[in-house]
Amino acid sequence: MDILHYQKDFINFLESKKWVHEPKNLYEPIDYIIKLGGKRMRPILTLMAADIFSGGYEKAMSAALAVEVFHNFTLIHDDIMDAAPLRRGKATVHEKWDTNTGILSGDAMLIMAYQYFEDYDPIIFQNLAKLFSKTALEVCDGQQLDVDFETRNDVTIDEYINMIRLKTSVLVAAALKMGAIVAETSDENASLIYDFGLNLGLAFQLQDDYLDTFGDPKTFGKQIGGDIIENKKTYLYLKSLEVANKDDREKLLSFYNQNIQDNSAKIIEVTKIFELNNIPDLIKEQIQNYTEKAFETLSSMNITEQSKQGLKNFGLWLMNRSV
Repeated sequence: MDILHYQKDFINFLESKKWVHEPKNLYEPIDYIIKLGGKRMRPILTLMAADIFSGGYEKAMSAALAVEVFHNFTLIHDDIMDAAPLRRGKATVHEKWDTNTGILSGDAMLIMAYQYFEDYDPIIFQNLAKLFSKTALEVCDGQQLDVDFETRNDVTIDEYINMIRLKTSVLVAAALKMGAIVAETSDENASLIYDFGLNLGLAFQLQDDYLDTFGDPKTFGKQIGGDIIENKKTYLYLKSLEVANKDDREKLLSFYNQNIQDNSAKIIEVTKIFELNNIPDLIKEQIQNYTEKAFETLSSMNITEQSKQGLKNFGLWLMNRSV
């Protein structure tokens, strides 16, 4: 199990596809977002799972591409909804083109993702499409909850964890299960690898929350403090409200409930409240917690010890990432 090997082969497969055709204004934004780079984490998971359960991953390339195209579709639409200027350090699709183009190109990507399942036999196709439809709808559920939270002041940490499970984790879990489906492994193995991915996805998103405020702008690829500017009720914010003293809570609520023109000052002040209340350490504990929960599922999985260690190494790498 060599993550860099999967990544290299997947990128070669992705680059072998011709993304731009007529009408160019529909497909050039697709080519742009697909080639912006990123870790390609989700398609790598699909290839990794197929390899673990069948000893080969080439046949999982189309499923991996479906996952990557769908993920990038969600990024285009998320960036529009968040009015985000940057994605992976470059202009977002709606900034480079316009909002209408972003909406339509994203719609086309969702349809294209389904088409890649047509490369499989009917039973595998049906199982992939069924999982994919369920996952896509859950991602929409998560996105709507995220939007709802913006206008609520009573969001709980449990509600937030459920939202990120839907918005982020289910796609990580589905990416792994798709590899298992293509490999035609047992239903039990497919369910266990899904649970592994679900917990790993929660750790991944909490790490993303942490990096959004405390990451290095040179490596993170997104605007540092973006969640603070957008008044996102992340784990950092919700945990602060739970543990902070009255003064800090009132300051935090004040920052998040009014339109402040000086974003840089807001980021500095809110970050200071997080640090004073030990929030960076508390979120790291949760990242560790969900990573360990993911690792617990490995003991029941009917795979080699070497494969279990490979999945564990991948989880540890994700937990300690800086991008």
